[in-house]
Amino acid sequence: MNIGSKILAFGKALPKKVVTNFDLESLMDTSDDWITQRTGIKERRVADESIGENSTTLAAAAAKSCFEQAKKLNPEFDIKPSDIDLIICSTATSDNLFPSTACMVQPLLGIESCAGFDISAACTGFIYALNIADTFIKSGQYKNVLVLSVDLMSRYVDWSDRRTAVIFGDGAGAVLLTAVPEADASFKGFYLNAKADKDQALYLKNTRSHYPVKAEDIDTKPEMVSMNGQAVYQFAVKALPESIEQACAKANVDPSTIDWVVPHQANYRILESAAKRFNLPMEKFICNIEKYGNTSSASIPIAFHEAIEEGRIVKNGKKQTIAMAGFGAGMTWGAAVIEF
Repeated sequence: MNIGSKILAFGKALPKKVVTNFDLESLMDTSDDWITQRTGIKERRVADESIGENSTTLAAAAAKSCFEQAKKLNPEFDIKPSDIDLIICSTATSDNLFPSTACMVQPLLGIESCAGFDISAACTGFIYALNIADTFIKSGQYKNVLVLSVDLMSRYVDWSDRRTAVIFGDGAGAVLLTAVPEADASFKGFYLNAKADKDQALYLKNTRSHYPVKAEDIDTKPEMVSMNGQAVYQFAVKALPESIEQACAKANVDPSTIDWVVPHQANYRILESAAKRFNLPMEKFICNIEKYGNTSSASIPIAFHEAIEEGRIVKNGKKQTIAMAGFGAGMTWGAAVIEF
């Protein structure tokens, strides 16, 4: 019997601290109107390590949120953390170079041991991780896979630079997958792509990339996110539609028939451009960027979780066709078409 993977639930976790556009007005030359008009963002969350908020704890909290939603949506599967065979974590901001976040969340979930590793594909990381998880399940190697996405970009944002500080926020997301007969599988088509960002439109250098570290360099200012906003925008308005079109083609789905699009939350104007490209109303695009900003690879699962909890995406026995699409540094881009 051929097998595939079924999505049981999504999860999210967000830091407690809220930073509004009005808060940023006191830090830099900007305004609420300027930020809102260009990005659609009104506020974002910022992690506070003094109260235990870091990549590991937020990823674990997102996983717990996911298990809670799974009990409501798919109680017949009754999957517990101890049933997980593999954890894949998409992150560019792991607490450690090693060990991985995927390993460090295990004791916080009560997992004694399971396979685990991190991947880095920036804002597209969630889509890449999903494709890897689906492939592992189809191969028969693993049955229950937990995919986590967490990024705390506030660690690497220059809070005096309005090109980047107004955009990013911190957060974590999760999705729980399990093996099912192929006819019941969620995934219908994937598309992944990447090309070298030779012009360094969006990058963050490794702070300690040169060794040995000299004594006089110990207090050197850490590297910060650098972004050419116009170049990234021009890339994104092409990459997002391409990803959805290609994933739909692989799934043999007409993009105009999609019930929902859950995109990476980077910029509201990019989403409007994609909606126009597919002749879809913006009401079909799940968007929460105004509340959280760009949470990088965590943005898609956070948005999906909220859409379920708010009753927008409803599991009522009728399958819906949904496209999830991401784009980001690398440059990377990709999409997945699912039935949910």
